[in-house]
Amino acid sequence: MALRGVRVLEMAGLAPAPLCGLILADFGAQVLRVDRSPRPPVGTDVQGRGKRSLALDLKQPQGAATLRRLCKEADVLLEPFRPGVMEKLGLGPDVLLQDNPKLIYARLTGFGHSGKYARMAGHDINYLAVSEGIAYLSSFLWKSQNMGLWNRPRGENLLDSGAPFYETYKTSDGKFMAVGALEPQFYEQLINGLGLEPQKLPSQMSFSDWPEMKKMFADIFSTKTQAEWCKIFDNTDACVTPVLSFDEVASHPHNKERGSFLKNDHQEISPRPSPLLFRTPATPSSKRDPFIGEHTEEILLEYGFSKEEIAQLCFLKVIEFNKPKANL
Repeated sequence: MALRGVRVLEMAGLAPAPLCGLILADFGAQVLRVDRSPRPPVGTDVQGRGKRSLALDLKQPQGAATLRRLCKEADVLLEPFRPGVMEKLGLGPDVLLQDNPKLIYARLTGFGHSGKYARMAGHDINYLAVSEGIAYLSSFLWKSQNMGLWNRPRGENLLDSGAPFYETYKTSDGKFMAVGALEPQFYEQLINGLGLEPQKLPSQMSFSDWPEMKKMFADIFSTKTQAEWCKIFDNTDACVTPVLSFDEVASHPHNKERGSFLKNDHQEISPRPSPLLFRTPATPSSKRDPFIGEHTEEILLEYGFSKEEIAQLCFLKVIEFNKPKANL
């Protein structure tokens, strides 16, 4: 796979860092998740596919020293903490990059950040604020203010459910259809599918008529089941689609044909890794997620620790083993 041989250390955390570790593992990287020790009663990483787990107490000096030693042999470190947490442990980027100038130190504390999140030695560290990342993502909203898209009260504008052609509607069987027919040619097909006559309706952009139009659309959508509306709007450009459950998404004909979802050995469904590479495609692991501390010993041995050193770390309760018991 594309990242075969790349060594990644992922500090256990929530959402962004585990997702990045999952992506790297899916594309062939050796991702080692550094979990807390003593281990919490319940694991929080639902994105542990293809990873191994090392349980380590970083609050002990020997634990911090162990991680620092691991980083000397790693290619990437993913950490989800706020600025200052790793520094207090003596494991900040300046320290780790001094030990290993080729280490990519990636601090991931939120989704949707702008700019760089990683750096090589010799470049300035760029700590990103979540609010700045969100502001950058919303550039369209700011730039489109002068177009009149947001000059009405909340909930009455074109893209915030004010428009009858940009909304969700309940069907007769209690399900929903999503409508996003913004462009005139799509709106025309929406009107045809609803069985309405365009010449008898107000213009699409008649704001004052939107509340009455929404009521009309809602009444019409409530007369048929979701399946019946799908039959009407499938293979059209009306931009009308069903709102599906998780199971329905995975079994949808389009997704089945594309192979967009995969099942692991435990019949758990998850999205197929993307992008799809043809020469070196991702091959996600089908095994269960790792238990916290399941691979502590084998990881330390791989990274050059002797059995005597491992035994000493275990005696000091710096590391933790959690070997699964065989089902007999």
